[in-house]
Amino acid sequence: MQSFNAQQVMSGTQGEVWINGKYMAQVNAFKAEIKLIKEEVNQTKRMGKQYKTTGWEGTGNVKMNHVSSFFLKLMADNVKKGRQTVCTIIAKLDDPDAVGAERIVIRDATFDKLTLMDWEAKKLTEDDYDFTFTDFETLDTASDD
Repeated sequence: MQSFNAQQVMSGTQGEVWINGKYMAQVNAFKAEIKLIKEEVNQTKRMGKQYKTTGWEGTGNVKMNHVSSFFLKLMADNVKKGRQTVCTIIAKLDDPDAVGAERIVIRDATFDKLTLMDWEAKKLTEDDYDFTFTDFETLDTASDD
């Protein structure tokens, strides 16, 4: 991209998330990323470190205004029974001024904790959940073509 107009920068205000097909209007932040797992490769006559990618790890975070007991309903029974809750997450960023929309599917997402109760007087409540995942698919990408 040679240049862009300021209004084309995507705003997170236009983001949306679905967990197991349920639209999550209360989401106010979302992040999913891939961290490459690398092993150092030693080679004679080379002073600089070299690496070979041997895998990846998917992690993320979702933050929501606390308006319902969504996570409690989703995970509590499984936690008590020693079962893992596995979810599919779809995240979308579709700013009307941008050059396109981005949409991804996160598969095999598992959340790292279950908050039973968390509040403080005179403060709005928020749910904040880290997760890991084992698969993803890109459905839509923004393009400057």
